[in-house]
Amino acid sequence: MSEQVKTTMPALNREDLFGHVEGNSFVNTMLSSRRLLVVLFMLIIFASAARPVKDPDFYWHLKTGQYLVETRTIPTVDMFSWSKFGSEWVTHEWLSEVIMYSVFRWLGYAGLILLFSAIITISFGLVYNRAAEVAKHPYLAGFVLLLGAAATMPTWGVRPQMFSMLFASVFVCVLRDYYLEKRTWGIWWLVPLMILWANIHAGFAMGLALIFLTMVGLVADAVVLDKQNAAHMWRRIRTLLLLLIACGAAVAINPSGIRMYSYPFETLTSRAMMQYIQEWRSPNFHDAMFQALALFFLVTLAALALSRKRVRPGQLLLLLVTAFATLRSSRNAPFFVLIAIPVVAENLWSWAVDQRWAWRLTKEERREFGRTSVVKLLLNITLLLLTPLTVIALHVGNSVRNQPITEAKTYPAAAVDFIANNNLPQPIFNEYVWGGYLIWRLYPNYRVSMDGRADVYGDDLIDEFLSVHDGEPQWRESLDRRGVRTVLVQPDVPLASLLRADAAWQKVFEDQSSIIFVRR
Repeated sequence: MSEQVKTTMPALNREDLFGHVEGNSFVNTMLSSRRLLVVLFMLIIFASAARPVKDPDFYWHLKTGQYLVETRTIPTVDMFSWSKFGSEWVTHEWLSEVIMYSVFRWLGYAGLILLFSAIITISFGLVYNRAAEVAKHPYLAGFVLLLGAAATMPTWGVRPQMFSMLFASVFVCVLRDYYLEKRTWGIWWLVPLMILWANIHAGFAMGLALIFLTMVGLVADAVVLDKQNAAHMWRRIRTLLLLLIACGAAVAINPSGIRMYSYPFETLTSRAMMQYIQEWRSPNFHDAMFQALALFFLVTLAALALSRKRVRPGQLLLLLVTAFATLRSSRNAPFFVLIAIPVVAENLWSWAVDQRWAWRLTKEERREFGRTSVVKLLLNITLLLLTPLTVIALHVGNSVRNQPITEAKTYPAAAVDFIANNNLPQPIFNEYVWGGYLIWRLYPNYRVSMDGRADVYGDDLIDEFLSVHDGEPQWRESLDRRGVRTVLVQPDVPLASLLRADAAWQKVFEDQSSIIFVRR
């Protein structure tokens, strides 16, 4: 190489190399422990959500999705049961069922577990961004996030409700930005999102409620705080009113049409659903699975009490309404938590920065340079990225491998095989929580007496079903009147004890989880 060429080439020394590395945005992220902590928070939520499918409604959702895909028609009457065959069935979750079955057909249980874990993670990721804007350190914002996630874990699963949680998180974030007059341009994207939501799950009613409550919150702010120009306030309220009308009209763009307007209210006022279905009842704080929710309530109260920052009346209104809905029905916990996370984070931060140890939270993250930065880069990638990803991969794989075991322990797999192989007579009286599984395994050859579609069966039939199941007076007359010829229940329920002693019935199968009787 000539001397001229040598002199024109810049020297590449150690400092230049490290400087180039540190100027890379990806590397900067990997060097920041705080940024990687956020990734770690999301991975923890993802891993917690990745678990075997246990929801008893999952199987009838899957069968419905299969029917929709194969026939390309949306059922409007019940076809899965003999007790309500031909009666109205509002298939409000049809699109989520198509998604679930399509993923299952191509990717199996692993695909479903990964999809719904991602949905749950994205839902919390959206609200974390809002919490991080007001709480400047990931330790504090992450604490609120993970506690809120733990509070909602009893509602997680491979189920259409998770789509509602995702849509609700989008609505919460967009409406919060509008309420605080930040990023207001995106508010009209909620209209097409409402069309999608109304075809995926009846939780769309919460979206309409959030718009209405945000509008009322602005009015409350104007009345209590009296800091807004009247004309400016009216323009903001008018925009929300137009949005509410547009989203309300969008609900009708679904196969059930205007029927969707009344359906959510019928569900909410169902006495049997509120009385017998656990997630529709108030959370039992004596139960371990609701302890995180109780703690989240306490942390919320403490944050509001300790902070020197006053909560706006509109924010307080949203908190109170969704808190009441959660205390009335535990399935509403995600809506309360999604709204509360940014508010709790903001008020905890306001309190924390007044403390003597606040410098630990407010100081800038230390930046490493030179050789030390490379060491930190390797440690961060290993400890905060690769190790959690490896654990998650192993956990998801374990969940998929355990799915057959979980299914066998939770549902009467052997009993269903016996029914199918021996062509037992119909109609069948079955456990409520097993109805969906029987639909998946036995339809169309067999129809069930009842499954998780409580809205299809109605309060009176559910009452009758439970009275028979619990061996109350007139149980025999009910079975005779409906012509039941096969009974599949758990071995230790009252009806099983009564049928063991009844000469009109013969036990033909029994294992640890189930027992089958056939009428002689």
